[in-house]
Amino acid sequence: MTSRPTRALTLLAAAVALSATTVPTANAAQNGAERRPPRIVADWAHAWNGTDPAALGALFTADGTYTDKAVGMTFRGPKEIAGWKARADRLIDNVHVTVRSARRDGTRVSVKAVYSGHLKGAPKPFAVPMTTLLDLNKSGCRITSDQDHYSIAAVLAQSGLPADWTPPAA
Repeated sequence: MTSRPTRALTLLAAAVALSATTVPTANAAQNGAERRPPRIVADWAHAWNGTDPAALGALFTADGTYTDKAVGMTFRGPKEIAGWKARADRLIDNVHVTVRSARRDGTRVSVKAVYSGHLKGAPKPFAVPMTTLLDLNKSGCRITSDQDHYSIAAVLAQSGLPADWTPPAA
């Protein structure tokens, strides 16, 4: 039997991977002009969709945190965050994040995305909506906090897995 943290890591990785492709988005600018998401959002999505776990960790400040609300886990610092991405890559095939929109308000960026992938051993792939809140440092070039919000129940249901499924030991 696998621990809740192991299950949580697996599910988080799947969720993040679904939201990493960026697309132009309408911002809250008064003129309503189309604009691309902030650079950090594009970099975040690229890191989740890539194969180098260190690329995700590198986007965070030394004391940055990554919280997967669906699985109730938090990772601290670039090394732990990179470890989370590596675990996600081992447990989820084709983990992908497709950014649908991003809105910046000062040092906070709200990202609406789709998190997708195929949990290894699951009968079907999943694609679930996800909202991510990124808090940035004052320069806006590093993430101080990432909070991912998605439904683990939806991930498991779409994957054809029972609600009490836990990932295999990695």
